[in-house]
Amino acid sequence: MKPVIALIGRPNVGKSTLFNRLTRTRDALVADLPGLTRDRHYGEGRVGERPFLVIDTGGFEPVAKEGIMHEMAKQTKQAVAEADVIIFLVDGRQGLTPHDKTITDFLRKSGRSVMLVVNKAEGMRYTSVAADFYELGLGDPYVISSAHGDGVTDLVEEALNIAHASRPDEPEENLDAAKGIKIAIVGRPNVGKSTLVNTLLGEERVIAFDMPGTTRDSIEIPFERDGQQYTLIDTAGIRRRGKVFEAIEKFSVVKTLQSVSEANVVLLLLDAQQDISEQDAHIAGFILESGRALVVGVNKWDGLQSDRRDEIKMDIERKLNFLTFAKFHFISALKSTGIGPLMKSIDSAYEAAMANLSTPKLTRALIEAVEHQQPKRKGSIRPKMRYAHQGGQNPPIIVIHGNALEAIGDVYKRYLEKHFRETFNLTGTPLRIEMRSGKNPFTKDSK
Repeated sequence: MKPVIALIGRPNVGKSTLFNRLTRTRDALVADLPGLTRDRHYGEGRVGERPFLVIDTGGFEPVAKEGIMHEMAKQTKQAVAEADVIIFLVDGRQGLTPHDKTITDFLRKSGRSVMLVVNKAEGMRYTSVAADFYELGLGDPYVISSAHGDGVTDLVEEALNIAHASRPDEPEENLDAAKGIKIAIVGRPNVGKSTLVNTLLGEERVIAFDMPGTTRDSIEIPFERDGQQYTLIDTAGIRRRGKVFEAIEKFSVVKTLQSVSEANVVLLLLDAQQDISEQDAHIAGFILESGRALVVGVNKWDGLQSDRRDEIKMDIERKLNFLTFAKFHFISALKSTGIGPLMKSIDSAYEAAMANLSTPKLTRALIEAVEHQQPKRKGSIRPKMRYAHQGGQNPPIIVIHGNALEAIGDVYKRYLEKHFRETFNLTGTPLRIEMRSGKNPFTKDSK
């Protein structure tokens, strides 16, 4: 499982700037104003071949009792609970403050591994900028500049070393026990995830047992349905089967992101009793970016009036229009209606994600697409696509070779994606197309 790093500190110490550098995005708003970040913000980062999740938090006031600072403190405490390693950021230009000491007291009680990091150290001597912060008793400070990138790579590599050292190796039998299609059921709290899990496990269950995973409490539940092996990757905090459905669901973004990464197929569960939320769209967007096969279940469909059903379908079409590749099912997990077709779509999405596409068939489909509609010229040059082959699975990657392919725009790529999807029946999975200009490596001239 990907390790989780949380960025903690008082307002305006550079947490969002560091977040953007680690994720190589501009997702976190950055300005020279304290308190700009209020909610937890999640992203993915990578150092070499080592991926990780990072959480940006708002300015931390551990003792705040009310108002917006109290709400921000609750968000930060949740991030601390989810993290493997805490990067505690302080401001090297302002020096040690009483606020830093208060945060240190809280972090020391949290039981998490804490790395003290002195930020904004560009142009300053290490010994002078770090000296004040030894008083916090958190060991040798790491001195960096998140704005300039100084020391950031070494910092993250050490954070990942600490995270991996804090996790015991998973026993081999646990790794071998997970069989069949891995399904992650994700969604907001109270959309019916646990009810659906109960329904799936309660129908002619052949195998059903709890399999604790890592220290992150990931639970995998193997079961069989109609002769097909599956493994449910739980995101609702399942413990013992007898007590599963009496527990209150807790929503953890980290668990959701990790479960999506481990799955073959993601089942995104929506609540027909509520409008599609921004959080639903964010989760769907992450699933799409991760390249996982996807089926969408709209739960609690029973009992809705026809006009309300029409409203929900319009809301889905408007807010989740980027999920056109996925099948939508309107179900009732409580009454077990619509479950059969839902599972068939999961099987189909898995088959599409793992499809083996031969080079001759891909090239033939490419030629058909070009004959029907050629790419536009760029000046005097028209891109020429020569052949295609498969570059990966889950999601399927189609690599197209030819000349001047960098001139092909997103509109034509979407046209090709639709053509390949229809030709090979790739419903339920994202499809990625890569363009590579140059000579055909299989010709004699290229040797």
